[in-house]
Amino acid sequence: MQLGESFVGAGPEAAHVNTILGDRLGPVGTAWATALATPREGHAGFVVVAKPNVPVLPFTLFVNKATIASSLHGKITWGAAQLGIAAGVLDALEAGSIDHSQVHGLAIIAAVWVDPDAKDEDLVFENNRRSMSEALQRGATHEARVEDLLALGGDLGNAYYLPKA
Repeated sequence: MQLGESFVGAGPEAAHVNTILGDRLGPVGTAWATALATPREGHAGFVVVAKPNVPVLPFTLFVNKATIASSLHGKITWGAAQLGIAAGVLDALEAGSIDHSQVHGLAIIAAVWVDPDAKDEDLVFENNRRSMSEALQRGATHEARVEDLLALGGDLGNAYYLPKA
């Protein structure tokens, strides 16, 4: 199982993607099927497609982290963000972050943040594309390292909160 994470951009068009890539016959496949089969109000996982009737490979499940708040938010989530995730998977395939010979035996779960205040569809698309590709690359290379975490010392923060020094 490969775990990945990436945050790209700023403001309401920023993208934050968490990924799980693994065997369709293992725990990732079970989680994939369970998430697809158990939608919740405002959160319905769906298969990522490059075009209608052309799913990306490995089969990828888009799970929205933000409850759909308006028709525009839904349009951006299911449109620009979803297509950005598709493009990011294709970029990862082209870069070799995913083994082409294994795509039919793998599954990806992408947990995706789309801010309800997002308005710029092109920027949402580009940020999600880059975030998805980066998350998959980081998962493939096991980029998260304990040494990097320890080197931060007390210098913690994110786009939503910076502790006072």
